[in-house]
Formats: sequence, structure tokens, C-alpha cells
Amino acid sequence: MIPIIELIRLEENFKFGTFGVLRINKAVFCVTLEPPDLENERGRSSIPAQQYLMTRIVSPRFGETFTINDVPDRDHVLLHPGNRVTDTEGCIILARHYGNLSGDRAVLNSGNTFKEFMDIMQGNETAHLTIYEHF
Repeated sequence: MIPIIELIRLEENFKFGTFGVLRINKAVFCVTLEPPDLENERGRSSIPAQQYLMTRIVSPRFGETFTINDVPDRDHVLLHPGNRVTDTEGCIILARHYGNLSGDRAVLNSGNTFKEFMDIMQGNETAHLTIYEHF
């Protein structure tokens, strides 16, 4: 069975990014951080809220992860670890909880959370992703 992944965007802050939660098969798994909506600008914006297919890949920078396919006018949109909006160029950061880092709003315990996500996704080469906005 292909896992169903849902990202629910809860808050957009143009300085600190877009904060949300990620659910796997309807169960809340972690929090997320993305850039703000800059009209899908490559390398700087969150991606449009819609349905996607994700595929397992090996990234030169992040190792084994998932890429989000068929993002309009974009490629290499990944799920990966990080803490601040400056740690992403349009990708989705997975983390355990929200917090502060050197005075910036951030997401924390990302490395362990991302590893847990990849462990849960073991044996799955694809997954469905639906992004919702609730702000």
C-alpha cells in the first residue's frame, strides 16, 4: 500500500517561513518548515498546495530521501532535515517540534525526525503527498 502523506500548512511568516504539520496515513508525525509563498519562485518559495507523487531518490547533499514530482516549473524539491528557513531552497524540512534558534523561529530535532521518517518509509519507493493550507 502506498503511504498517504499530508502536509497541513498552519502559519505563513515572510521572515521565518511557513510552518505546518505532516501526517502519515492520517496520524500526525512531525512539524514542517518551508519558505513562504513567493509565487513558486525556484529556490525561494514553497510549492503550490495540491497533490503530488513523491519518489525515493539519493540526493548528493542529503542522501536517501524523497523528491516531490511534477511541481510546476521546479525540480529537485525534496524532504530533508534543517532548522531554519535559510536551510531550505524551496524544499520541506521535517522536525520534531517548533522552537527558537539564535533568535529565529525554527524547527528542532530535525535530523532524528528525518531519520525516523525514512525508517517509516522503508520499503516504499513512492508516496502520495497532498498539501493543504489552513491560514
